[in-house]
Amino acid sequence: MKKIKILFLLTAFFTVSMQAQGLKGMLKKAKSTVTKGGLSQADAGNGLKQALDLGVDEAVSFLSAADGYYKSPYKILLPKEAQAVTKKLKLVPGFKDVETKLVEKLNRAAEDAASKAKPIFISAIKQMSFKDAMNILMGDKDSATRYLEKATYDQLYTAFKPVIIESLEKVNASSYWNSAVTKYNKIPFTKKTNPDLEDHVTRQALTGMFGLVEKKEEGIRGDKSLRTNDLLKKVFAKQDR
Repeated sequence: MKKIKILFLLTAFFTVSMQAQGLKGMLKKAKSTVTKGGLSQADAGNGLKQALDLGVDEAVSFLSAADGYYKSPYKILLPKEAQAVTKKLKLVPGFKDVETKLVEKLNRAAEDAASKAKPIFISAIKQMSFKDAMNILMGDKDSATRYLEKATYDQLYTAFKPVIIESLEKVNASSYWNSAVTKYNKIPFTKKTNPDLEDHVTRQALTGMFGLVEKKEEGIRGDKSLRTNDLLKKVFAKQDR
């Protein structure tokens, strides 16, 4: 009889203990699911990711289109060292419009490479944690852009540069530049030079890309009309407070 009572007490103890642990787990889950203001982790994370997807998609589509770089505020100009070359060459027969032609070719190469950015951005957005999402949501107006820049810049540079090189060759920018530099270096009393256009175009293309993403981010943060569905409205309403 005594053994039965002990067994009964032990069973009751374990039952209560299991229930307590279950309740504790449920409370912990509920605490992790809901943030201040009733915004769930899922809402915050999905809302931020959706906003970034939208901004990235628009930026990439714009810059990869014809004249996306060339006839926009993100136009890529020659580096100063190259400008010194083209300035001298304007007086040489056959190179009067060397800078104009070269700038267009550089921008065409950047437009050609821009489409490579989207999958890299999307991968970084998918890996964003809840903590990252909340820090971005409640952070500065460019927090999302800076997060993406930190998470993707090196990978984007690695992906962009080979395409830039290929694109420069495709639009004859490389051969045109080489002939221009060769001609320049034959001019008496000039300092021999050969600026790295490939690195310059790659970095300037990425500067333009992040600049446009930042503009998209600023828009959705400040313009409520750009929050095109209930989730975006709910998530960014928290930031508006």
